[in-house]
Amino acid sequence: MIKQILGVILGYAIFVISSIFLFRFSGVNPHEDASKLFMVLTFVYGTVFSFISGLVAQLISKARSLKVNYVLFIIMAGFAAFSLFKSSGSSWTQLLAIFVFAPVSVLAGLFWIKRDKK
Repeated sequence: MIKQILGVILGYAIFVISSIFLFRFSGVNPHEDASKLFMVLTFVYGTVFSFISGLVAQLISKARSLKVNYVLFIIMAGFAAFSLFKSSGSSWTQLLAIFVFAPVSVLAGLFWIKRDKK
């Protein structure tokens, strides 16, 4: 159980730290409109790090089930939904987190489990 909790925490930390890194170093406010190019780059960047987050959750937990990825999904989507309702301005980053990044973290777990069974 401790490994599962640690896997979820570290998976989420990777997602959050990578997001902070992107927006701090680009100088773009995540709650304001951005250029289409930056939105596409954020989509790709966030998808990659969401996938890594899901893999890390699986690697640390050694769960061999998607339970840890579902918990990671709920946390990622939950915080994004909370931010969506509490923030003013543009909500493109929260929508990406809810509809793309959180589901990708589950796909990463599925990928790891399927790969591990071979």
